[in-house]
Amino acid sequence: KKFKTRSGETVKLMSLLQEALARARADVTKRLTEEGREEDEAFVARVSRSVGIGAVKYADLAMNRNSNYKFSFDKMLSLSGNTAPYMLYAYARICGIQRRVTARLVEQGDLPADIDLESHLAGTSLLLGAAEEVNLARHLMRLGEVVREVERDLLPSKMCEYIFELSGKFNQFYESCSVLNADTAELQRSRLALCSVTASVLRLTLGLLGIETLERL
Repeated sequence: KKFKTRSGETVKLMSLLQEALARARADVTKRLTEEGREEDEAFVARVSRSVGIGAVKYADLAMNRNSNYKFSFDKMLSLSGNTAPYMLYAYARICGIQRRVTARLVEQGDLPADIDLESHLAGTSLLLGAAEEVNLARHLMRLGEVVREVERDLLPSKMCEYIFELSGKFNQFYESCSVLNADTAELQRSRLALCSVTASVLRLTLGLLGIETLERL
């Protein structure tokens, strides 16, 4: 069915996107104020666009194409649940973890300043002891299967389900398995590798949906 206003007029896509951008900007500005952060206009504009436009795209693609749904800006811009902002913040959180660990490794002399983290982690063997580590790794390994299902069934909602579950499993891993203060250097490398692969998969899958990821929000 066509999306219409209460007066019965059909809503244009441009109007939806402009409203999403305005709401996203308001949310970003409010959050920065609450956190006491100062960012320039370019940062605010880019985050607002990524979150706002991404929210509209994701909300549409996350629904089964054979079903109707109730349109809600509040729901699609929510930082919880199966929404683009939730996925984007999960990605930014991982990037933040990587920055903090990299800074510590460089400070300790365990990582040369001219070597990036990806190169440092190359060839790392995963140590999957905790259930949360195992669950995350298993879900990451399902990517190829999910891509084939989406292609076969023409249902991008299946990709959204995969991304949502991935973000949830990463958050469970992050809450239970310390990366910054892992017991050993080997365990820290393993957990960093899990973070790195998760970030890569989130960036790839959201990109397949046409949603831009940002390392800072």
